[in-house]
Amino acid sequence: MKQLHKQASVNYRRDEEMPGNQYSPKTLKHPRSLPRSINYLFREQRLLFVLVGVLIGSTFFILQPTLSRLGPSEARTAVTSSLSGSSSVVQSSNRGSQGIFQRRSVSGRVPADLGRRRLRIVVTGGAGFVGSHLVDKLIARGDEVIVIDNFFTGRKDNLVHLFGNPRFELIRHDVVEPILLEVDQIYHLACPASPVHYKYNPVKTIKTNVMGTLNMLGLAKRVGARFLLTSTSEVYGDPLEHPQKETYWGNVNPIGERSCYDEGKRTAETLTMDYHRGAGVEVRIARIFNTYGPRMCLDDGRVVSNFVAQAIRKQPMTVYGDGKQTRSFQYVSDLVDGLVALMGGEHVGPFNLGNPGEFTMLELAEVCPPYMTL
Repeated sequence: MKQLHKQASVNYRRDEEMPGNQYSPKTLKHPRSLPRSINYLFREQRLLFVLVGVLIGSTFFILQPTLSRLGPSEARTAVTSSLSGSSSVVQSSNRGSQGIFQRRSVSGRVPADLGRRRLRIVVTGGAGFVGSHLVDKLIARGDEVIVIDNFFTGRKDNLVHLFGNPRFELIRHDVVEPILLEVDQIYHLACPASPVHYKYNPVKTIKTNVMGTLNMLGLAKRVGARFLLTSTSEVYGDPLEHPQKETYWGNVNPIGERSCYDEGKRTAETLTMDYHRGAGVEVRIARIFNTYGPRMCLDDGRVVSNFVAQAIRKQPMTVYGDGKQTRSFQYVSDLVDGLVALMGGEHVGPFNLGNPGEFTMLELAEVCPPYMTL
């Protein structure tokens, strides 16, 4: 019995050593695998379906650029013609002016901004004097404009002509509180600009300049928008040189009655440059000088407004001192053109925006004759 068991085990080892009985986990490829693949491709007309699919895809990619240049009605005509066969294509080419393949002549002037991308722009203080004129220009060139205003000094009457325009939106909001928007550019004009208004609530004025500017700069950083700050010539204080250059640091009073506005704007410029250097925000700074034009508040305390208001009310004009003090005045449309050019340019600033020529108060009074009527 032991001998038989030994002999069986020897035979088992011999079977393991024979190469024909070795086990391999990989299945050997059939030598006729290529003909089988070809046979599978031709079976049940699979090759025909592949060719038809390639033809349809090629036709779509060839017609797509043409359809994108046509209007909706012409695009439907082109698709119908391409699907109905060659006979319909011949008929459409013989339709004269109705055929899609006939060359059309374009007459008239092409708008200059036809190829410009429409921008989404927010204007803080857009219901004010300067802001409303800026909104008009931006809407006229085809942009979408969102106006943010708390109507402390702004008026809805300045924007009523834009109500109903699909590219215009008005939000009643105070910039001291944060707001979330998706925009490309930010024009930050929100702040009372006349002594009568900013002296009425000086704490609110400086909060608008500081907290409002911080919130708008934070928004610009968050969405990658370009930011323009409208500063003022008052940052020079009581200047000792005339005219003032941007490199002049001014002669300021940080504790005076006007410091809520003057120092507030200086702080706003500081914050703007800090965001530019520290956070990479694209910024622009404009220092606005005396501006006049339609939609001014008659009782805002400015010299032009005072003269016009007294003339309308048939009152004698009031000239303080000897009238030899000088001011420079610019029309509001010129200022708006400067703001838009600064925003679209590559220079940060600050830039003085005003009229280089100065006039005395007596010369200004002569422009507005007494007892003028509208």
